[in-house]
Amino acid sequence: MTTTTDRGDVRPEEMEQYRRELTGYCYRMLGSSFEADDAVQETLVRAWRKADGFEGRSAVRSWLYRIATNVCLDMLRSSKRRARPVDLGPSSLVEEFTRSTRSEYEWVGPVPDERVLPTTADPAELTAARESIKLAFVAALQLLPARQRSVLILREVLAWQASEVAELLETSVASVNSALQRARATLAARDVEQTAPVTADQQVLLTRYLTAFESYDIPALVSLLHEDAVLSMPPFELWLQGRDELAKWFVGPGSGCRGSRLLPVTGNGLHGFGSYRPDGQGGHAPWGIQLLEFRGDRIAAQHSFIDARLFPEFGLPTHLAPGQPWPPAAS
Repeated sequence: MTTTTDRGDVRPEEMEQYRRELTGYCYRMLGSSFEADDAVQETLVRAWRKADGFEGRSAVRSWLYRIATNVCLDMLRSSKRRARPVDLGPSSLVEEFTRSTRSEYEWVGPVPDERVLPTTADPAELTAARESIKLAFVAALQLLPARQRSVLILREVLAWQASEVAELLETSVASVNSALQRARATLAARDVEQTAPVTADQQVLLTRYLTAFESYDIPALVSLLHEDAVLSMPPFELWLQGRDELAKWFVGPGSGCRGSRLLPVTGNGLHGFGSYRPDGQGGHAPWGIQLLEFRGDRIAAQHSFIDARLFPEFGLPTHLAPGQPWPPAAS
């Protein structure tokens, strides 16, 4: 006897193929890769439960986005607005560092590129997608009311028609267009700067940064920074600005990174590293995900997310044994 797990006209694999783009949508809505994962999983569970009632009046993709939008709106009703440290107040001095932190639910978190970017080979489409997950853009999205946020993402990022968005949100085209105008005005006031793709020279800069950081050569490290470079470290509230201030940080509270190992990552359309600190037993323990922004031939910002739970998200090992190569040598 043959059994099937199909329900209605929807197969599980047909829903599963949309996981990546749904994760990207939910991440932009929620500002957290962990919450995006939860939202997508809840979306697929709800879809499976309702599959018997799916009559094919809309495409499976549209149906899943409608469910995902409702899941995100439900989650946003009970959460605080997420932000970056630079959005919450002026920069501080190293001497003011008190190790004060905020809840993880208050920060815009990072997301690995490979989990949310399309697999398209179209360079223009991929560049636009990278811009739409930049930390500054995702943080700016969090300023919008939830439904405006959804409208802007669907219209501007995913290029849905106004009529499609109106149907999804069960509202009128006029209401969608009005929400989009208000959302655009809010983002325009933020003046979110776009970033160019990493150049060959900046790839060299990444290598120089890796060498300087792992050898903890502070003069070499500082020489790679812009005069007004920024360092932020969620969940710590403090953020620093200026090459001299960052130099003081590296030889002061940040000196615990001496002897670290770095493994390359990409996240939020940026290049960076997973940073591992010495564990006292010859190995290295996960510390934080560093994402770097460039301006010309210098590093303009280092966004460090101090959270060991992020390492599996970025496909990184949860511990480096003494002398362990990465990636592991082929057997």
